Amino acid sequence: MIRVVLVDDQALIRGGFRALLDAEDGIEVVGEAADGRAGFDLVTTTLPDVALVDIQMPVLDGIELTRLIAADERLGGVHVVILTNYGFDEYVFNALRAGAGGFLVKDIEPDDLLHAVRVAARGDSLLAPSVTSRLISEFVSRPPAGSQAGALDVLTNREREVVSLVARGLSNDEIAEHMVISPTTAKTHVSRAMVKLRARDRAQLVVLAYESGLVTPRNGQPGP
Repeated sequence: MIRVVLVDDQALIRGGFRALLDAEDGIEVVGEAADGRAGFDLVTTTLPDVALVDIQMPVLDGIELTRLIAADERLGGVHVVILTNYGFDEYVFNALRAGAGGFLVKDIEPDDLLHAVRVAARGDSLLAPSVTSRLISEFVSRPPAGSQAGALDVLTNREREVVSLVARGLSNDEIAEHMVISPTTAKTHVSRAMVKLRARDRAQLVVLAYESGLVTPRNGQPGP
């Protein structure tokens, strides 16, 4: 059973999402909150698999809530997915930096929402290649102070190659095909890279790959 919490200050949004998720076999909404502070308390008491979090809320916004969850060792199994009305923007990128595993627009189709919750519960990133490309071109190409230039030095050459493919939006199966290795080996390389880089999920690998210069904003190609 996939356990989900909803954190959004709009009761209509929470109600609609809850009705859809609760009607699906294998998914259960275990709580709702209307602001980030209440959301953090809810997450710590229910320990859900997925937290669907609005990015703009009173008391504590979605970015700060994500940062709190990511910093709490007790919540290592909670996968945060950011909800937004506007599609990709700088707030979403900041949330990904803070530890979110992906984002969804609130007018998402019902079937896509159900699929996204299952993907997030597995710990996979909700970043399609087209979204990754936009993320890079708009924000990663002008990273903030404190560059991640040396962040990937702890990786082997094989792990660096895997991270570059993750940053291009490839799944484990696609990475395996590209590198002519088994899917299990590809998954192992991804997992080891995440441990070494202290990344919560694949979304953070994407951010680190571009901020470190491993891949460049132009078409998501390997950097120099």
